Amino acid sequence: MNTAHASATATIPASPRVCTRARPRPDARRWLRATALRLALAAVLVFCLLPIAFLASTSFKTRDEVLSGHFLPLAPTLANWSKVFEIAPLQWHLFNSLAVALISVAVTLAIAVPATYAVVKLRRGSALAGALLGSYVAPPVVALLPLFFMMRLAGLNNSLLGLGLVEGLMNVPAAFWLLRGFFKQVPVALDEAAWLDGVGWWRTLWRVNLPLLWPGLAATGLICLILTYNEFLLASVLNSRPDMRTITVAISLFQGERVVNFGQMAAASLVGIAPVYLLALAFQKHLIGGLGARR
Repeated sequence: MNTAHASATATIPASPRVCTRARPRPDARRWLRATALRLALAAVLVFCLLPIAFLASTSFKTRDEVLSGHFLPLAPTLANWSKVFEIAPLQWHLFNSLAVALISVAVTLAIAVPATYAVVKLRRGSALAGALLGSYVAPPVVALLPLFFMMRLAGLNNSLLGLGLVEGLMNVPAAFWLLRGFFKQVPVALDEAAWLDGVGWWRTLWRVNLPLLWPGLAATGLICLILTYNEFLLASVLNSRPDMRTITVAISLFQGERVVNFGQMAAASLVGIAPVYLLALAFQKHLIGGLGARR
């Protein structure tokens, strides 16, 4: 009896060991994922805002404190802010930069919108579009000397209109690349229906496509405006008159041959950043909506 019981017991296989470690619940995993995402966004935000915070801190430092390397000013002073507006009329330089940027955006969109429509919807000029995008790879200094002589022959040197025209033409490849994705989102069937009704290409562009592309146009225009506003090379060469300087050229003048006024340059930089920041903040819905809709 004992022998049979022992043999029966021996033939029964041992049950596998059950893991008793609790798995995280879906709610816990969702919370961990959301927390990790918030931490990553906070790290990116700190990375982006840290240079601006250091710039603001530098604007309240004396020259000795800047050279000491401290992040926060030990004895904050407003001397840099008062001297900045005495040395250079920053308000007029800001006006010049904004005027050039607005002229540039108007020129860029006037060329890029119909060009993109012709390439995407009418299937024309594909080779020209490739060459246009390829030209954006070349550094602007390559075309600096020819542009200078062309502008001088046209009588547009030292003028806001001439600089805005050049900047607008330089931003056409970037605008074309941005607008191409937006035009592809508009169904071709809408254009074909308009063509069957006898509507021409221009009226189809203005009445069918553009009303559906306002977020994309706003995003493209704002990006081109920021590109023009931050441009330095062409602005420093084509406009040499003091009253025609843009804000980027004016900020560079705070650096002398042997001495750099870091505090005054930081204050002038913050003044130059403010208009673009406020503009992007005011149109952030159009910017995010336009770039988020692009595929």
